[in-house]
Amino acid sequence: MHSINDHPQKGILKRWNDSKGFGFVCPEHGGQDIFIHISALKRMSRRPRVGDTIIYQIHTDNDGKKRAVNAKIEGVLEVNLHHTQRQVRRNRENNLISKTIYTVMIAGIGFVIYAKYFDDSSPKRIATTSTPNHMIEEHNTENYSCKGKVYCSEMSSCEEAKFYLRHCPGTKMDGDGDGIPCESQWCGS
Repeated sequence: MHSINDHPQKGILKRWNDSKGFGFVCPEHGGQDIFIHISALKRMSRRPRVGDTIIYQIHTDNDGKKRAVNAKIEGVLEVNLHHTQRQVRRNRENNLISKTIYTVMIAGIGFVIYAKYFDDSSPKRIATTSTPNHMIEEHNTENYSCKGKVYCSEMSSCEEAKFYLRHCPGTKMDGDGDGIPCESQWCGS
């Protein structure tokens, strides 16, 4: 039958294997060295070192072997495991939020660069509106001049008909008055 001695014991950590997480405590009042595992010191703010004073309880296994349990290192702060686990969880959440914000910022910058690149590199389109054609300026008006032409049959292109309708008096090229000249000959849809 195993048991725990409720009376706190004290001793010096005589040997410690940090890579394996165990060692031996030499009891303050003498006697056989007591085995101690790192799990007995789980609330300590640092790992044990040879020479530390250890306060512990003795647990006796069914086979009579004794080991230190519920131990602490004298003079070393204990940590609240619940608080530490909560802090670790909070740090993880904060890191996730930071990474998400960073990702959104990078994506936003990428989108702006992408939009700017395609806006600058794509061919420009002339906006089509419901503005009547007689209000749209033509760039080649210097090729035409008012020479007395009045009818659509005298025109050689839609562009020339538009010039005459806008600039030359007395033309008879916009029968329905919608601002589009020679719709059946040159400027029809």
